[in-house]
Amino acid sequence: MNENFGGYSHKYREGLISAISAGFFFVLVGAIFMTTPNLFDRIIDFFSDFELVPVPNLGIRLPAPEFPWVHLVVYRAVAQFFFVWGLFQMVILALRFVARSPLSKKAETVGNLVFCFGAGLLTRAFLIETTRWAFLTATTRWFAFWSGIIMLIGVSLIIRAIILAAVPTRYVT
Repeated sequence: MNENFGGYSHKYREGLISAISAGFFFVLVGAIFMTTPNLFDRIIDFFSDFELVPVPNLGIRLPAPEFPWVHLVVYRAVAQFFFVWGLFQMVILALRFVARSPLSKKAETVGNLVFCFGAGLLTRAFLIETTRWAFLTATTRWFAFWSGIIMLIGVSLIIRAIILAAVPTRYVT
């Protein structure tokens, strides 16, 4: 029954969801570039600002913007992307339930959803809102942001694993 739900094969349904995701990705990126003045130039300025800077309290140097506070437009565009993509992941999750996607695909989508909203919140908290972390230098906030992203990847993977472990294989659809 699962193989022909809705008259379409499992492979066709998954391909359709992938095509919708890819299409929405390009529409979203295009919309962000259209609504953010000079974003392309600001992204070039952002990457041109990278230097090897000392990581506070570690004694090593890693790439980071030399002046991270001047790139707020780029950070806002990134946060906007993550929040909208996270909302879209909710739609994809609903489509996965309707299409009876495998549990692994549903778990992956939930992990993506958690990562996107978390990355948007981290971007906002560490790179955009400077008052919350005013006691940290801009460079320290930059590295704290990336530490948070690494932790968020771990949380996302753990959530996927919990979902896969929590559902007995006989109930997987």
